[in-house]
Amino acid sequence: MEPLRVGVVGCGAISGAYLKMARNFPAMRIVSVADIDPAAAQAKAREFNIPRVCPVDELLGDKSVDLVLNLTIPKAHCLIALAALAAGKHTYSEKPLGVNRDEGRKILDTAAAKGLRVGCAPDTFLGAGIQTARKLIDDGAIGRPVSFTAFMMNHGHESWHPSPEFYYERGGGPMFDMGPYYLTALLFLLGKVRRLSGIATIAVADRTITSRPKAGKKISVQTPDHIAGTMELENGVVGSIIQSFATWHPPFEGDQPITIFGTEGTLKVPDPNQFDGPVCLRLAGDKEWRNMPLQFATGYGRSIGLAEMAAAIRGSRPHRCSGELAFAVLDMMQGFFDSSENSTDYWPKASFSVPPPMPASSDSSLFQE
Repeated sequence: MEPLRVGVVGCGAISGAYLKMARNFPAMRIVSVADIDPAAAQAKAREFNIPRVCPVDELLGDKSVDLVLNLTIPKAHCLIALAALAAGKHTYSEKPLGVNRDEGRKILDTAAAKGLRVGCAPDTFLGAGIQTARKLIDDGAIGRPVSFTAFMMNHGHESWHPSPEFYYERGGGPMFDMGPYYLTALLFLLGKVRRLSGIATIAVADRTITSRPKAGKKISVQTPDHIAGTMELENGVVGSIIQSFATWHPPFEGDQPITIFGTEGTLKVPDPNQFDGPVCLRLAGDKEWRNMPLQFATGYGRSIGLAEMAAAIRGSRPHRCSGELAFAVLDMMQGFFDSSENSTDYWPKASFSVPPPMPASSDSSLFQE
């Protein structure tokens, strides 16, 4: 079966991770790249042997492109997604789907009207680490899940990212930047959320970039940089989440940031920003943690979700990194802000299906259906 032809819009820092992994999957082929900075697109094309570099409008209008991979900054995600859909192309975006619910809903409604697919990162939950954790939970390894903690805590990106300003604009911040990894993993592992509450604040309002090439530039933070919340799931599980760019030396530093507590034991889940990583189990009577063997294919990286979507399109089946799942995450992220602003619980409304587990196979033909 012919691979899906993919055009990439956005050649910034994250694009290298996608382009490096994309060539491993026969279900798709990167055929062109575009960026508002032509030099950035030319550099990525040379590095990854991509045959065509063109302006964004030209790529969107190219009839040989089946799907647009949208790697722009968050505030441009909706604009590019809608332009791709208007051109009759499927779209797969970096997270978040949009910077608010209205953008996310417009993307999904437009795609539905045109009979096109929407996919969205993160795809890290497709990796062996979180897939193995899901299997252990489904198999009853910790009994009935009761609670969880999900903490992502650091002091922000201005010390290492070459252009960190957008992390502190609307659509950035720890919840919209890292929250998609944590919330997507929790939905996949434990199911849908019934209600949530949150407190969101700007704790460090003024920042100075120390990374090159913009060292010394000042940033005025425009979005909450510390969010603490609670969640109640439909199955009765309750848990706590913190997403912060305003903290030093978190208590779990170097450890696994998601822990799931059950009636028979506790499970430490790998970093949801990674694909593999350790899965640790400790039952009620155990004196020590046990590293559990990974039961799924290892070595995936960014583009696995895109490849799985391409295979699903060719195979006429649902894809796992769906727009509906991404919209549910977007709804929840904005819900934490709404809860903080209104001093009340938020009840998520998005309709989506929890993705099924991945096949326990290392065969790359999985993505050539």
